[in-house]
Amino acid sequence: MSSLTVYHQSTPDIPNKVLTHLEDIAATLAEQGVRFERWQAEAPIQPGANEQQVISAYQQRIDALMTEQGYRQVDVLREAHTSLRNEHTRGEDLVRFFAAGRGLFTLHIEDYLYAVLCEKGDLIVVPAGVKHWIDMGEEPRFVAIRLFNQAQAQVENFTGDKIAEAFPRLDD
Repeated sequence: MSSLTVYHQSTPDIPNKVLTHLEDIAATLAEQGVRFERWQAEAPIQPGANEQQVISAYQQRIDALMTEQGYRQVDVLREAHTSLRNEHTRGEDLVRFFAAGRGLFTLHIEDYLYAVLCEKGDLIVVPAGVKHWIDMGEEPRFVAIRLFNQAQAQVENFTGDKIAEAFPRLDD
């Protein structure tokens, strides 16, 4: 089940708020400029589906988002680098849709941390420049669709802050 846990940065062991209803998660994140939605596949996806089959199952939603936001590239991700568990920013929006599996996206906005557990069917769009880290677990099992503004790979800008070490990980 998707969830949003909000912490003050000074109290990593005590959440201020825990939300599990889609509407509450989306509304709370929208206040911070973050988009959160749930999509349904337009066609069944078989285990072991290739990149094009995964994209095709969500093609209408992807096309609409690309047109709306000006994204120019789409691909499918099945692996994550452990370096992404450290706080960083990006020069363009972070757009991830989970076709399978799950991941924990923690957003550091002002004095608060927003830990968003994304599961199958969840779309998250984090604006460029927001400090965040991503945890896909000790044994990642996911299929995520990514959208980009740029044609080349996006470079992460690591902040050097060790704050991610104080907050719960996906497998905690």
